[in-house]
Amino acid sequence: MSIPVITVAQMREWETAAWAAGQTEAEVIRRVGQKLAARLLQLTRPGDVILILAGKGNNGNDVRAAVEHLSARRVELLNVHSPEVVLPRLQELLQQKPAWIVDGLFGIGLNRPLDAAWQQFINTVNGTKIPVLAMDAPSGLNADTGQTFGAAIEAAMTLTVGAPKAGMLGAAAWPFVGRLEVLDDVGLSPCPHHTGLNWIIPDDFDAFPPRRPVAGHKGTFGHLAIVAGSFGYHGAAVLAARGAQRAQPGLITVYTQENVYHPIASQLQSPMVNVWEPDVQLFEDATALLIGPGLAGLDVPDNMRNIVRRLWRDCDFPIVADATALDWLVSQPVPRHAIRVVTPHPGEAARMLNTTTQRVQANRLHATRELSKRFSNCRVVLKGHQTLSGRNDGEVFINPSGNPYLAQGGSGDVLAGFIAGWLAQPALRTDADQAIRYAVWQHGNAADRLQSSRRNWGVEDLLEELGNV
Repeated sequence: MSIPVITVAQMREWETAAWAAGQTEAEVIRRVGQKLAARLLQLTRPGDVILILAGKGNNGNDVRAAVEHLSARRVELLNVHSPEVVLPRLQELLQQKPAWIVDGLFGIGLNRPLDAAWQQFINTVNGTKIPVLAMDAPSGLNADTGQTFGAAIEAAMTLTVGAPKAGMLGAAAWPFVGRLEVLDDVGLSPCPHHTGLNWIIPDDFDAFPPRRPVAGHKGTFGHLAIVAGSFGYHGAAVLAARGAQRAQPGLITVYTQENVYHPIASQLQSPMVNVWEPDVQLFEDATALLIGPGLAGLDVPDNMRNIVRRLWRDCDFPIVADATALDWLVSQPVPRHAIRVVTPHPGEAARMLNTTTQRVQANRLHATRELSKRFSNCRVVLKGHQTLSGRNDGEVFINPSGNPYLAQGGSGDVLAGFIAGWLAQPALRTDADQAIRYAVWQHGNAADRLQSSRRNWGVEDLLEELGNV
């Protein structure tokens, strides 16, 4: 199951409970070393140099434990007790052009400002621009607040032990943490803490999606209606429909403006395409509605805004609002068990909350809950680095998958379609939150798979990979 986001103090309590239950620090360190080595082997090739910087605490012990498992690589281990003493040796080792540097200088226990010698040492590492893998936490970063102790390692990747620490998830910490991954199976007892903020892991989806009934037919798996596309933005409708196809609902119908009907219809095969008319009877056969992708053109009818609000307020089936449709929503009651989803990026979230993008990013959890509270306790997918999904009440989940190359026009249209494609299927509505989290996780994983296999890819490639993980 997903992992709670915890504080440093809670991590210490967890470790104390594990030692009391009979686990040993030595065994946990051994397992951490194995997993660190396995990740380094994935990131490097035979013959690559790996430079390991090991401090005097358990963080240093963790990285030293990896050395015996890295015989297929050229490993240089530098034990760092006095940074001013070993700085010349560091500079010599950097001349070997290591493929990765492993940061095991300080762990999450650091609680004091770094002196000038340590700051110089860390700045020397950062200045190389060689990718750094930080063990547990980037050295010099406060794992509770996300602020630095004067300087901090700028890691490309951080492997944290047990569970994410709260300070690593803030926007201020992102340049130091890089890609955050969790080593959750290192011999500790189950985490005793429950915080309401959770880190998604692949095991969360072991039973999802459920097996389809052998006698299922198109009607079994729902009919998604998509209102999308306008002059100059017709591609968004195509991408949303293709994203929905990857979730395999029974039927998809796209409703679009007459002047872009032909370019949209000519690019879609199995989805049906109709011209939008201001008549809610169009959706009588729908089991879910997606509205918003590509509705930014000047040809969007004035009455569409009011129709969207009426549908949001009255319909029993799930509605996903994306892009332009987000600006049309107003705070109003909806049917008690109706599923409503908004999928803003930070700029859209700022407009919806009448605030700034910077404030949204400074406290994404608060923004997620506030959006849900303001718009009928809807489900919120706050996109961006570590996409959040949740509501005003209940659990909020952090998605670990994805990478900066998702920042391409159209990737959000694909995600909106993919989410709506799952929610259109009646059998999956019993746990709509699981379906949403799964769609977000798969979307990010598709990008990760593409990035690991090629240097250059586009949204069309994302569609082909989506759902294959």
